[in-house]
Amino acid sequence: MNLFEFRNLLKSEDRKEKRKGFLRSLIKSVETGANGTQDYVVKKGPGKDKVASTRQ
Repeated sequence: MNLFEFRNLLKSEDRKEKRKGFLRSLIKSVETGANGTQDYVVKKGPGKDKVASTRQ
């Protein structure tokens, strides 16, 4: 491997790392359970507006 190939290899690795970092910055974390997405709320009946448990 000559010096030219080595420099090109280093440049391509740098470009890959920059691209990965940029893509990571675009990913936004989400909040679990936001807007009632985690638990089911009973809509009708005697237990109305209560969070249903997984056991029945």
